[in-house]
Amino acid sequence: MRPSLLRLIPRGPTLLALGVLLGLACPALADLIHPLMPATIFVIVLGTLLRVDGQAVVATLRQPSLSVLLPAVVMVVCPLAIGVAGHTLGLPKEFALAIVLAVSAPPSSGTAAVARMLGLDAAVPLVVTVLSMVLAPVTVPLLAGWFGGLEISALELALRLALLIGGAEGVAFLLRRHAAQVLAARGDVVDGVIVTALVLFAVSTMAGIPAQIAADVPAAMLCLVLAFACNLALQASGALLLPGTLPQRLTVGLILGNRNVGLVWSALGAAASPRMALYFAATQFPIYILPRLIETLISRGKRKATL
Repeated sequence: MRPSLLRLIPRGPTLLALGVLLGLACPALADLIHPLMPATIFVIVLGTLLRVDGQAVVATLRQPSLSVLLPAVVMVVCPLAIGVAGHTLGLPKEFALAIVLAVSAPPSSGTAAVARMLGLDAAVPLVVTVLSMVLAPVTVPLLAGWFGGLEISALELALRLALLIGGAEGVAFLLRRHAAQVLAARGDVVDGVIVTALVLFAVSTMAGIPAQIAADVPAAMLCLVLAFACNLALQASGALLLPGTLPQRLTVGLILGNRNVGLVWSALGAAASPRMALYFAATQFPIYILPRLIETLISRGKRKATL
């Protein structure tokens, strides 16, 4: 393909945003890809484990502010703060509960991959995501019961997360052991697989959403506004209130804002009402669209640094 044509192909965050819009515009495609969602999550986690430097992960684990404090903020402080804010603002109970449950989820499995795509440190979101998943079987059922009187099986949640993380880490260990040279030489291929999995996941999250939007347009618009407002508020809190360089603060913002809502959604099962499900689906839009805005902020920060 000619270089001039290659420049026309969207890349990085732009490609992720187009994935969500493609799933929304082509419901049949989203329905077709939807069964692949668990596999794409596995590939995203596995690819990120293969591409993140092990020494950087160890260095992150040795910092209590990142390995202890930040996961506690993600899994406990943020849901409680959002719950109080929803009550203070007088949001309808169904929407307020959906927001709390979404924020009680651990960071999105693709956060580390998105961070790498943006040129940020992927080790921090990877470590915080894994540690948050360890906390999830304890915190998510407690928060669901406290705010909504809902029951979520801690054992089922723990087994699901153990299968995802343990399986990915096991495969990553074997690949590093037996194909380290190939991985080092073909890192661009691994990156391409990760991006493809992210886009497929983005498309698959829109399965059934056009019909839900058509059935209740006002509720869908409210869910979309609330999803962007919540994500932006959490990302801004991480970027503005915490110390560090701009890239470090943006990384923390990504961790706080982007959550693995599908995990809580599937754990709730039939207990998730249609409006709660609509909100959970709406959370995917800021996850995949806002990285384009973050990329712009990073570019501006670099330009100012060179002036």
